[in-house]
Amino acid sequence: MEKNRFGSSLNKQEELLNFLKSDLPEVFSEGKVDCKKLKQTLGEEVDDGNERYGLSWAGKSNCFKVIQEQTTATLKLDKNESKNFNETQNLFIEGDNLEVLKVLQRSYYGKVKMIYIDPPYNTGNDFIYNDNFRKSKKEELEGVGDLDENGNLTRVDGLSINRKDSNGHFHSDWLNMIYPRLFLARNILRQDGVIFVSIDDNEVHNLRMIMNEIFGEENFIAQIEWQKRYTRSNNTDGFTSMIEHILVYARSSQFKPNLMERNKEADARYSNPDNDLRGVWKAMPFFSQATPAQRPNLCYKIVNPNTGESIVPKRKAWRSEKSVFEKYTSNNVVWWGKDGKAKYPSIKRFLSEAREGMTPINFWDYKFAGSTDTANFEIKAIFEEKIFDTPKPTLLIKRMLELSTNSDEDDIILDFFAGSGTTAHAVMMQNMLDEGNRKWICVQIPELCDENSEAYKAGYKTIAEIGKERIRRAGDKIEKDNKNKIDLILKFGKENLKIQKGY
Repeated sequence: MEKNRFGSSLNKQEELLNFLKSDLPEVFSEGKVDCKKLKQTLGEEVDDGNERYGLSWAGKSNCFKVIQEQTTATLKLDKNESKNFNETQNLFIEGDNLEVLKVLQRSYYGKVKMIYIDPPYNTGNDFIYNDNFRKSKKEELEGVGDLDENGNLTRVDGLSINRKDSNGHFHSDWLNMIYPRLFLARNILRQDGVIFVSIDDNEVHNLRMIMNEIFGEENFIAQIEWQKRYTRSNNTDGFTSMIEHILVYARSSQFKPNLMERNKEADARYSNPDNDLRGVWKAMPFFSQATPAQRPNLCYKIVNPNTGESIVPKRKAWRSEKSVFEKYTSNNVVWWGKDGKAKYPSIKRFLSEAREGMTPINFWDYKFAGSTDTANFEIKAIFEEKIFDTPKPTLLIKRMLELSTNSDEDDIILDFFAGSGTTAHAVMMQNMLDEGNRKWICVQIPELCDENSEAYKAGYKTIAEIGKERIRRAGDKIEKDNKNKIDLILKFGKENLKIQKGY
């Protein structure tokens, strides 16, 4: 990042004011918005009461000043660290993500399809960002070892440890860090875009509140529980943490999640015990969720043709009217069990009639989305040692990509807490698997590595250096694997590729 000689970042506040002046000039008085006139114009849509549901914390009002403050920074190309500089459309940006998000507003406003971030969880030992763009490098260096106004030790990389035991504004500091970033991230999303945010128990309640405020409660999609571990640890004093949360919010109602690919487990529920020529099927109970009192028209008598027994529903009504059941009978899709003596009827549902995919669920186990062990294995496979403590598995990001992006579109994926570069790695892998054309943007502050860490001993001074090197190495491996994949297509044909290579 460097200073922009040609101007400052996009000023959305100025654009909004110009819009109001153009469409609602009557709400202005002496060049400023008159709140009383605005209320008169909008009528009942304005609530100026003091009591309303929401989350408040120390410093929240300053968040909007931080959001509105423009930056004069710009992006500086570094060809020496780039790979395939003239062809690539991917971006790795080294710098403070708040400042970067402001710079990206002008070129990427409303253009990003998916955002994934894995921010600091505020455990009491991790870092948060000091959002002061006006400090010079000399001032930052002079501030090493000093305490900020909240008692946090500052560092030259723009980070400070937010300690729970010494900071009275422990949660507020974290909220003041994350709120402006999420606010600006929303602007960058497409109308059919979506954001995934990883978080643990420490701040999930506060994060969901502020995301409701920024994205709108109506745009909440899911809170996914990811099974990051599959064995308990008896070294902990309390509960072993087996899951992390992933909050999912859409930019608007235009976002529709893709169906997940059908798996063997789902298809295994279908069989063909009566050798029906129409193929495998599964039995669906003929009951509905309604009670007989709620739906008396669905409480007619059914006779089992094999036993002659008459059945009238008592606790739950039938799922269809009598004429529909008679149609099922004539089409031979009513099932009375293997011996024909079942107490209640079921209806055959054939696999050929099922949707091509499956609706996503909000629990992702380690077999479906990987685990921390998977992630550590991936890091070791690339660097031959564990040089990053908290990576995410590429399979986890792959599932998000499958849900929210398409291989035949030039979707842009953004990660502004890039860490070790898992998101970039996952996007490149997914492009190889489905021949997609997705592009990624990763942002990482040059956070200093601990001098006693394996990363520092291996020659990596910052987390950003780790991320860049991982992307280079992963890209080389994927390029090699992709060449092998193409060779196999030419030799065996695409339809046999899955068997030959396991893709």
